[in-house]
Amino acid sequence: MQVEGLLSAQSRADFTATVEQLLKTIEARGLTLFARIDHAAGAAAAGLTLRPTQLLIFGNARGGTPLMQAQQLLGIELPLRALVWQDAALNTWISWPDLPWLARRYALPPTAAEALTKLAAMLQGLVQQATGVDAQEAELDEELEDSFPASDPLPWSHDTR
Repeated sequence: MQVEGLLSAQSRADFTATVEQLLKTIEARGLTLFARIDHAAGAAAAGLTLRPTQLLIFGNARGGTPLMQAQQLLGIELPLRALVWQDAALNTWISWPDLPWLARRYALPPTAAEALTKLAAMLQGLVQQATGVDAQEAELDEELEDSFPASDPLPWSHDTR
């Protein structure tokens, strides 16, 4: 599932292991974990069901402040966030903001490009470590899904339903 402004990568590990690896990676990079929100627990407390879903909010001032200096309204998007969630097929995913998309949305000036590039690379690295999937592999998977969506019958199929 693609949503404009978000990137997603499927994890090779289960939900709990993916969350724990992402937490370890955040800590190892010297980032501050500001919040860990368990949406499924919140749903359960309200008598509702939700597949495992946790939002991690993290970052540091050295990474985000230069972007907010360039466009203060970007502060509504920071600190960084990553959503670890489980789909209906019990696959675990991490979704996070597409920082170049945010740069266009907020019309960041070229002077913020270096800070944005560093932050985007750091975020991509966190996800790669947590999911066990590298960027090229994720890009190839996305291209294949775009070309051959799971919801479409195979082009060589004789299924005429």
